[in-house]
Amino acid sequence: MIQVKRVYEPPATSDGARFLVDRLWPRGVKKASLELEGWVKDAAPSDKLRKWFNHDPEKWDEFQNRYFAELDEKLGAVQPILEAARRGKVTLLFAAHDTEHNNAVALKEYLARRL
Repeated sequence: MIQVKRVYEPPATSDGARFLVDRLWPRGVKKASLELEGWVKDAAPSDKLRKWFNHDPEKWDEFQNRYFAELDEKLGAVQPILEAARRGKVTLLFAAHDTEHNNAVALKEYLARRL
């Protein structure tokens, strides 16, 4: 089971292995408070793609297509998450305000297709 959660929400025992999947460290967050399994910044979309998308819901489908193509080129980046998901629950952490159109939501879909 893979779930997504804003990084600003407190850790919960139901989170399982927690991975930060943003390229940039979230503002105002201390590393020790996150209880991370890992920071998988290489699994985040490229800066170019992130800036193009800009959380525009009208670009969501195309963003996912482009992001999935990027991920296909760097499968090693998502391996730690896939391995943890095969063992149990995983939570992908993100900082974006938009809880429906962000890289963690897209990454969850991408990973689900590979499990």
